[in-house]
Amino acid sequence: MATTVLHPTAPARTGRRAPWKSPADQPAYAHPALLFITVLAAVLYVWGIDHSQYHTFYANAARSMTESWKAFFFGSFDPGNSITLDKLPGFLWPQALSARIFGFHPWALTLPQVLEGVASLLVLHRLVRRWAGVNAALIADTAFLVTPVAVGLFRTAVEDPAFTLCVLLAAEAAQRAARDGRLRPLVACGVWVGVGFQAKMLEAWAVLPALALVYLVTAPVTLRKRLARLGVAAVVMAAVSLSWMLAVTLTPAKDRPYVDGTTNNSAFSMVVGYNFLNRFSSLGISAASTGSVSATQGGGGGHRGERTTGGLSGQAGGQADSQTGGQAGGHVGGADSTHRGFGTSSGSGTYAHRRLGTAGVQSGQFTGAQAAAARQGGGSGGSGGSGGDQNGWSKMFGTSLASQTGWLYPIAAISVICGLLWRRGRPRTDGIRGGFLMWGTWLAMYFLVFSAGSVGGHTYYMGVIAVPLAALTGGGVVQMWRAHRAGGRRAWVLPGAVAATAVWSAYLAGQFSSFLPWLAPLVGVLGIAAVALLALARPTRTPTGGRLALAGLAAALAAVLIAPGAWAVQVFNPAYRSTGMGAVGPSGTNRGHGSVTSASGRRGQVLWGDGTARAGAARAAVGRGGVAGFGGMDASGELTASQRKLLRYTTARQGSAEYLFATTGWNSASPYILATGAHVLPLGGFSGRVPFPTEAQFRQLVASGRLHYVLVGGGRGMGAFFGGGSGTTSAGTATTQITSWVQSTCTRVPASTYGGTDVAGTPGAASEALYRCGTGQ
Repeated sequence: MATTVLHPTAPARTGRRAPWKSPADQPAYAHPALLFITVLAAVLYVWGIDHSQYHTFYANAARSMTESWKAFFFGSFDPGNSITLDKLPGFLWPQALSARIFGFHPWALTLPQVLEGVASLLVLHRLVRRWAGVNAALIADTAFLVTPVAVGLFRTAVEDPAFTLCVLLAAEAAQRAARDGRLRPLVACGVWVGVGFQAKMLEAWAVLPALALVYLVTAPVTLRKRLARLGVAAVVMAAVSLSWMLAVTLTPAKDRPYVDGTTNNSAFSMVVGYNFLNRFSSLGISAASTGSVSATQGGGGGHRGERTTGGLSGQAGGQADSQTGGQAGGHVGGADSTHRGFGTSSGSGTYAHRRLGTAGVQSGQFTGAQAAAARQGGGSGGSGGSGGDQNGWSKMFGTSLASQTGWLYPIAAISVICGLLWRRGRPRTDGIRGGFLMWGTWLAMYFLVFSAGSVGGHTYYMGVIAVPLAALTGGGVVQMWRAHRAGGRRAWVLPGAVAATAVWSAYLAGQFSSFLPWLAPLVGVLGIAAVALLALARPTRTPTGGRLALAGLAAALAAVLIAPGAWAVQVFNPAYRSTGMGAVGPSGTNRGHGSVTSASGRRGQVLWGDGTARAGAARAAVGRGGVAGFGGMDASGELTASQRKLLRYTTARQGSAEYLFATTGWNSASPYILATGAHVLPLGGFSGRVPFPTEAQFRQLVASGRLHYVLVGGGRGMGAFFGGGSGTTSAGTATTQITSWVQSTCTRVPASTYGGTDVAGTPGAASEALYRCGTGQ
């Protein structure tokens, strides 16, 4: 019998390559550099996560979604599944899952955004590397990393982190489909756009022209096949996009929560009318026939110079505040305690899109000067948003948004132009030109959408703009560098692009003169040095100027990236850390977002409609030193002493009732939902104008014993500013009718009964009153 003998020196196994080692076809520094950028990104995104604050409106839904899978699927605002968010819930699903795993904490809601940010960076690297090479990918990743809005975005528990990752994954799939001409990756692209729709609704579809165009132009198959496969992918995309809306539509109304933002309980009305058409009211587009609550019941924005019905103009409101010593009851931005409306909106959209445009208030009172300071942040005389430069067609170039997003505008624009012009005459399937076509169309589409629509103070919207800017910077620099080394007239394009970008960066930095005053001069010096070195290193002048050229390239990258980087690293500085709106750096304080001094004399934060705080101000002098939003909410999610007493009182007397109590606004319900997951029924939705429950439905809840207590007033949420919800309400809304019925029919519970303080009639105080209805004990 033959015997097999193993050779004692068998060949060594190749094994897996270490992550810090680059593949053979890439430079040795490629993977170590990517690893360094990725780790730095994770640090920037996660830094201070243990001190995160709740995005109160969304955090309520996330808490409710941890209480039941029904609330999870429908995106219920309250644990009792009475009403949904005014958005699709897809972006909150990762947050709710994180909270189920780690417990409900602010950091647990922020953690998914950190992971989505790191994943976005890696997907961007893969996209750009396949398109323009590894050096372009590393530059793109660096540019994306130091873009302030990208850092702030992935530290913020809002819709856009998940949305940004989804459109990047869609682009990666479209790139593979265009390269290989295959159907499967094109279908995957449609799936990712559909998933992105669940996070950000119709905004996800704005990327479709870019993805479809790159496939239609460059895919190596016949035109007939290209069109047919795009049709298949479109059907898949539409099916995934509309899946949640169809599920809600097909579910009987009695078995699901009411859809917020609508008068007809329709998911399509919420998505198309409330969250889309209303964004473009400045263009004369109306959502009046869609069932959108803001269009049918007031709250729509006027145009510049018009006075919104039921409100004072910003200027008039400001004068009234200065003359009367303006109390804190919502005077900011042209709304006072009598006229709870907005001032001129300059076409900035409706309340749903200007919810950040009116400053919140501290508990206590403002003096006339303090109200004026707050008005500077809330906007006056037509700002209608957080900073007057965030409205109109030029908003993308205003310092509020450009300082967070637009440092790379010049070099990105020059890259697109050169990329398309210099690749003329190449085959139709040229991937380099196709990449410039895709990124340029992506940038143009979102630039147009945001310029035409309302963005208010929502800085985090700009994350989807930061992606193509970074990609074009990476691909463009590599392209212009090669042209520079080749010589000729094109060699001047790189120095010119660097000079234009440095001038723009120095201008933006100069708008914040009290923040790093040396930054603008430094950018100027680096820009001059880069241009000089690149000019001297042109091959026509010095045939062996490689080292000089590399020095020029290094100076060029520093000149382009140092200013946004100075903003991005402010996450390490508690005074300029990122905000609930995704802004990082001094934009929150130096350009019309100033902090205000509270009645106690301490510097406090100007808060916006969702209860989050702007950067650059000290912690508010409220309660235990937490951050107060509308209605005295603490963004840390802790109840005040009086709220704990009211909770104990109503819990002890809830009996078999379904709801602990009802409130006349979501912000009054918020502290109890965040802290304990209590089944509190908010009336009127986010705006206070949603007709749910109706007066008849509310009476039935009381008559059937499902509800005993009602907490009236107390909040100064968005409903108050628009004539509904907590506090003062306008005639005709269901919330107003219910409030009147409660006050005339039910028994008021003295605050002393449950250990609270009766502040009714106290100037500037948030007046709450608890009522017992029906057979409640």
